[in-house]
Amino acid sequence: MKIDSHQHFWQPARGDYDWMPKDNPVLSRAYRPSDLAPSLERHGINGTVVVQAAATVYETEYMLGLADATPSIKGVVGWIDFEDPTHLAQLTRLSQHPKFLGVRPMIQDIPDVDWMLREDVQWAYRAIIDLDLTFDALGFPQHLINFAKLMSRYPEMRVVYDHCMKPQIRDQRTGKDALSEWSDGMSRLAEETAGCCKFSGLVTEADEGWTIEDLRPFAEHVLSAFGASRVMWGSDWPVCRLQAEYGDWHDAAQMLTDDLSEDERADIFGGTAARFYRLA
Repeated sequence: MKIDSHQHFWQPARGDYDWMPKDNPVLSRAYRPSDLAPSLERHGINGTVVVQAAATVYETEYMLGLADATPSIKGVVGWIDFEDPTHLAQLTRLSQHPKFLGVRPMIQDIPDVDWMLREDVQWAYRAIIDLDLTFDALGFPQHLINFAKLMSRYPEMRVVYDHCMKPQIRDQRTGKDALSEWSDGMSRLAEETAGCCKFSGLVTEADEGWTIEDLRPFAEHVLSAFGASRVMWGSDWPVCRLQAEYGDWHDAAQMLTDDLSEDERADIFGGTAARFYRLA
């Protein structure tokens, strides 16, 4: 089974996508399953994981409704308010849906880099473990140290690091070293935690006019550090459209993994996601 482990559907008219620039022609429009279906068919994708893009439970319910009506949606990663312990009831209720997989707090958008370690949000991690759900870790390189600390507290929590933790690839062209500090932090996550890594988001963090060679050192480090059995490909569609269409990133990922074995590529493009998210 070939799986896209990370994509989005959204309807800006819902009014809860606070991060979305209202005048961006790529992002500020509705994206529905029918918009993605031709790309899935063209590239032989059997199913997808839809991930939250709004910090509301209402959007999670919207995505679960789409999943009920769309066989290609194999699962949904939603959202709850980690700062509100009464949301334990929401998480427990959502966990009863057969396509609800886990949650993703929008940590990258929270100004306090130590937010994930605050005492008042720890109940949520314990609940994720107790309910046997997954945790999508969304952040930037400055969050790497704290994610390592967090997972040392909860080694049994099933975690996947989104978008290779967003290395700032575009900075390489200005002479800044975006690789070394990021790679050290990623190696620590790979060595000290049991987490997986989403092979996604690289084109979005690259500069306009990116090339395969711009992405290669970052892709090679993730693949080497985590190994194919802990890496899962994701499109991050439609966000990827800021820099590349679905097929462009899919083909680039194929090229970046073309020296791997057939079994390793099968893991990256489906097997790892199926195991991690326990997809039917």
